[in-house]
Amino acid sequence: MSILIKNALLSNEIKDIYIKGNIINKIDSKINAKADNIIDAMSKAVLPSFLNLHTHAAMNLFRSYADDMKLEDWLKKKIWPVEARLTEDDVYWGAKFACLEMIKSGTAFFNDMYWHYGATARAADEMGLRANISAVFIDMFDNQKAKEQIERNEKLFIQSQQYSNRINFALGPHSIYTVSEKSLLWAKKFADKHNLMIHIHLSETEKEADDCIKKRKKRPVEYLEDIGFLGDNVIAAHCIHANDKEIKILKKYNVCVVYNPVSNMKLCSGVFPYEKMKNAGVNICLGTDGCASNNNLDMLEEMKFASLLQKSYSRNPVALPAKDCFKMAAINPAKAFGLNCGRIEEGALADLILVDLKDLNLNPNHNLVSNLVYSANGTCVDTTICNGKILMHNRKVEGEEEILRKANEVAFRLTANKSA
Repeated sequence: MSILIKNALLSNEIKDIYIKGNIINKIDSKINAKADNIIDAMSKAVLPSFLNLHTHAAMNLFRSYADDMKLEDWLKKKIWPVEARLTEDDVYWGAKFACLEMIKSGTAFFNDMYWHYGATARAADEMGLRANISAVFIDMFDNQKAKEQIERNEKLFIQSQQYSNRINFALGPHSIYTVSEKSLLWAKKFADKHNLMIHIHLSETEKEADDCIKKRKKRPVEYLEDIGFLGDNVIAAHCIHANDKEIKILKKYNVCVVYNPVSNMKLCSGVFPYEKMKNAGVNICLGTDGCASNNNLDMLEEMKFASLLQKSYSRNPVALPAKDCFKMAAINPAKAFGLNCGRIEEGALADLILVDLKDLNLNPNHNLVSNLVYSANGTCVDTTICNGKILMHNRKVEGEEEILRKANEVAFRLTANKSA
């Protein structure tokens, strides 16, 4: 299959882009080539698609269901009770709905951790996205549960081979306060043996850090270093309460850290130490977290909050500029996963988006990246292409009406007769 994109704005120049298979084959001022699909991108700009590095995709079923609550009440009274009723089919439709939302806002890759691994993997595969997907691994320091979780993940790893090469299996130990040391070490050993990524929540709350100090006489990152867990295949979500020493440790092991500003603000978890992480040379990426604590998967909106929170917190208007925010949503995560994307270049993977320059929020266009980060939202995305396949064009995605209908049916059934 081939795609020819005509007349697109690329780095302030009008270019044609020829995609052959899943690779950007040629970029030139004028390309005359036959193609299976020709897109006239007049009045549109071409950009790399986004990579969302921390999601619980199917949680968009609970969007607006449990807002304005304290974290403990939010979890115990609202989220955990409905999650306990989730079936594989429920997660499938929730994940498919999440994929639809990501496609419509320009995201072509997501790093997920949630229940019913197979449902999310199948949804992402069918929708044409790239995904790194892990099952939630929680043993609560119980040996029998640990054994069950290990056996389950070993089986899931084998089952994961049925999906396309866009879908990667990962280990998802939830956190240091829900997973035993023995299980963490198993996850690290298994991931290293099979060249897998590990997705973990780390230092999200002050309580997590305090409890670790009381229990282990060391802070969370120090604990993970001591047991030999850290490495360049670890994706650590949040890391809000990492101190200076811990930040140096994260850099030492080339751990990728994920900043989730909207979720952190909504749940009052704290402020991510961006400046210290940046100065230490840590690879910082962006994530939305789940829709129950965000409440959307729009990476453009996430960029704006990411930048403004750092400016406000540091009282420094030049903190986290738009161009660096954009890198955290495209270039940095591609680096973390070793993916040949995050840029529009010949030889790169054909993961890209077209944004509508006629969108009101992109005018006047003094600086496109600034407009995208500070002014626009995902609705400015006209076309999303992943792996050389058109997933959305003219803001239309195949089957979106059925996905929306089914997701709503599932969501209201799960929350029926429950206090809102």
